Amino acid sequence: MLMAVGIAAAEGRAAPAAGDADSPAIPPAPARANTNLLTLDNAIRLALANNPELRASRGRVAASAGRAYQARLWPNPQLTLGTEDVPVSGGSFRESKNTIGLDQRVPFPGKKKLDAQIGVAGVSLTQAEWALRRLGLVRDVKVAFYRVLAAQRLTDVGRELVQVAATSETTARKRVEAGAAADQEQLRAEIQAAQARAELSGFERDLATARQDLNLLLGSPDLPAATVFGDLTEAPDRSLLGNPPERWLAQHPSAAAARAVRDRAEVELRRARLEPYPDVTFGVDGGREGTADTAIVQFRLGVPLPIIDRSKGRKQEARANADVAQAELAATEQRLLREWGAASERFRAAADQVTIYREQILPKATRALRLVQTGFEQGKFGFIDLLDTQRTTAEARLAYQQKLLELNAAQAELEAFLEPQPQRFSTTRNN
Repeated sequence: MLMAVGIAAAEGRAAPAAGDADSPAIPPAPARANTNLLTLDNAIRLALANNPELRASRGRVAASAGRAYQARLWPNPQLTLGTEDVPVSGGSFRESKNTIGLDQRVPFPGKKKLDAQIGVAGVSLTQAEWALRRLGLVRDVKVAFYRVLAAQRLTDVGRELVQVAATSETTARKRVEAGAAADQEQLRAEIQAAQARAELSGFERDLATARQDLNLLLGSPDLPAATVFGDLTEAPDRSLLGNPPERWLAQHPSAAAARAVRDRAEVELRRARLEPYPDVTFGVDGGREGTADTAIVQFRLGVPLPIIDRSKGRKQEARANADVAQAELAATEQRLLREWGAASERFRAAADQVTIYREQILPKATRALRLVQTGFEQGKFGFIDLLDTQRTTAEARLAYQQKLLELNAAQAELEAFLEPQPQRFSTTRNN
């Protein structure tokens, strides 16, 4: 049975947004899940809550939201204090002209609007990168979880084979001691028993490694050994292949990130075209002048002259970046299509192999072992024939578990392409 995967994150306190309601929102941190029974759902929830790379990705979303909010703000006004015509010999400070005022730089119309759009595009990019990291994490947790399940099953099968080999070794020894068999039978049985023990040691080592890899993805490398509970699916979900790329390509986080880069590059090009137009600085001062104590008001207007720097280099760079972003979007879509095709082929091959093992190889191996065991008891087959058949059946059982792992890993890859984008969450802005 294909295990259902719950990946919806619980809402928590959100970080500052870019500003308006249409801005991409910051994903909240999922709630922690603690359990001694580690199912696939629990493993995914733990990873979404604790994985440090995903937390770092969320932090980048929050940082970009802060930049987006800051980008739309005008510069602060500047307080000015002025004193003119101060006597240097004789007289008093009261005879000078003293003023206090404010200067305000006013951006050229359209600049701050484009700055805000660049910031929002940056939030969209980091949010798409977060979604891509989240998607990859869920896929990696699935594969790591399946590896643990397969390693557990291989270890169980390995222990069974050690017991069978030990029984065969004891039987061979008794037969040799009774003079009913040659020494080579005992040697063959001892060799198979040693092989079974060596394979079991390897399976146990692989299980420990698989558990550690899973714990690292969960963000808890020192997580106590929990009971990993679940089953490897034996019935491939071929309906996954019925989803053509046009259904998921546009929503895939990689494509969304590439589009965000393109959109930001296009807005930056428009912004670069406005750069030669100067920002105007307005100023107003008020104060008193001289011994007459006359009230005065002064006005100032500052306009930079775009004579030397006309931002030609910035415009050239922005045009090139826009072209690069458009090309990278096309390249990303082509890469996703190639990866989908390769994953589909791996899934088909694994599904066919699992079916062949389940419906043909394993039943025949089991039947052959049963026949040889019966024939050995009736004296029709020798002990060596029984050992060889046992070994062949054991190899088939072990290979089947490997094929199941390949099938489940390939299915997890396809599911990653088809997983819907995480929903947007409402956020609040911290002033």
